[in-house]
Amino acid sequence: MKKFLSFMLGWCLLGHLSLIGEPALTIYNQNFAVVRDSVPLDLKSGVNEVRFAGATAHLEPDSVILRDPAGKRALQILEQNYRNDPVSQELLLSLNEGKTIDFQNARMKDNTTVRELIPGKVIRSGYVPGGGVEQPIIEVNGKLQFSLPGQPLFPSLGDDTILKPTLNWLLRADKPGKLDAEVSYVTEGFTWEADYNLVAPEKGDAVGLIGWITMNNYSGRAFENAQIKLMAGDVNKIQPPLRYDRMRMNAMGGGGGGGGPVVTEKSFDEFHLYALARPATLHDRETKQVEFVRAEKVKARSIYIYDGALDDYRFSGGLNEDKNYGIQCNKKIWVMREFVNAETNHLGIALPKGKLRFYRRNDDGQLEFTGENEIDHTPRNELVRVRTGNSFDLVGERKQADFKVYIWNPAATVIDPATGAPIVQEVKKPDPSLPAPPWIDETFEIKVRNHKKETVEIRVVEHLYRWSNWNITAKSDGFKKTDAQTIEFRVQVRPDEEKIITYTVHYSW
Repeated sequence: MKKFLSFMLGWCLLGHLSLIGEPALTIYNQNFAVVRDSVPLDLKSGVNEVRFAGATAHLEPDSVILRDPAGKRALQILEQNYRNDPVSQELLLSLNEGKTIDFQNARMKDNTTVRELIPGKVIRSGYVPGGGVEQPIIEVNGKLQFSLPGQPLFPSLGDDTILKPTLNWLLRADKPGKLDAEVSYVTEGFTWEADYNLVAPEKGDAVGLIGWITMNNYSGRAFENAQIKLMAGDVNKIQPPLRYDRMRMNAMGGGGGGGGPVVTEKSFDEFHLYALARPATLHDRETKQVEFVRAEKVKARSIYIYDGALDDYRFSGGLNEDKNYGIQCNKKIWVMREFVNAETNHLGIALPKGKLRFYRRNDDGQLEFTGENEIDHTPRNELVRVRTGNSFDLVGERKQADFKVYIWNPAATVIDPATGAPIVQEVKKPDPSLPAPPWIDETFEIKVRNHKKETVEIRVVEHLYRWSNWNITAKSDGFKKTDAQTIEFRVQVRPDEEKIITYTVHYSW
């Protein structure tokens, strides 16, 4: 997957400079992006003062890189200052602290609105960097008040006043001249995610799949005609401490119509990169969607799983002799949908993580929603399986039919009532036919009922959670061991049939 660091900057070199070329973005699905652009500079030999006035509101200052892409000029940033205080009434008040400004006040007199100017000295603006606000203090006629006496009227702004998030640089150049510098940085405020819609016909499970990419820009600036790439994968990035503004900010197939692909995909390093085929404009606080995959006749199927334990009982690493542990019954049978992401199944591309929605066409031709879930990043030739709900017409029951525990202690300690001293006595085995090691035998009876009009296969999953050493000593049906503590029965159940499965598990230690 090829990383393109791209971003659009507004610059000034002792004044504003126009951008050349098109900006570019590589957006990660972890709430950040890398941006890059080409910026014209006219430098003198030695130290230059440069102001970049087009940064995002969530730029990471220590990620900024400025270089000559041709490698012919050495550029050194001697000092960098980042300010992210967009102009507001509170900010302008703070710039005028200690000064007297006019406040316009409107009041009614004889049914007429009278406007008057009230001079007031700004003692405290109430401005708090980062978005907070405190109560201002204004001196009017020698008295202090904790409110504004009217609408503040500010003097004109100087050329050096910050209007946007801005980087100020002291830049050293080894020789004078013009060049198109390349500048890049990492910024928060971008997200993207994938969504998939799968549509099945009235009968059968061959589905049509449409995938959408959704991009969100909360960076504080717009990107016009940007080359946009999307990185899929789990890229390690250190998360900064949570701030209020971050909490608020967070509050490949061909396209249809026979045209070229809207999004192309390729492997890059340990990740996958998706590139939009044409430039796109992404405004601030805008959500943009692009179709990136479309496939027809994808072979999918529904499977039914009955996991009868009410809670998520698993082997916890220790012996469990509690007779009542894990016997509560769950009657719901899960509906799972699965398909193979392979070229032979009309897919075969890396699918980024996202939401998977299933629809089925009704006999009147309308689409009905039948469930959704999320998938993780899925490489080609891997199985996609998600749970989409519970079956209405399939019912399960599970009960403990028998439970036996045998723990033989070869010696027992009793207390002499006369002296209070312990007496060790040998305890004989009550039944020589019983094995010496302790054991547990547990029997379960599982019923599954099918109220559908067709035969279905139900996969009955059982978790052997009492001890690690186990053996199935009796069973009504064949089973498959799926891992060290789980077995699975696959049974065919005809319409209106009840199938009963029994098994006995023997634990020993």
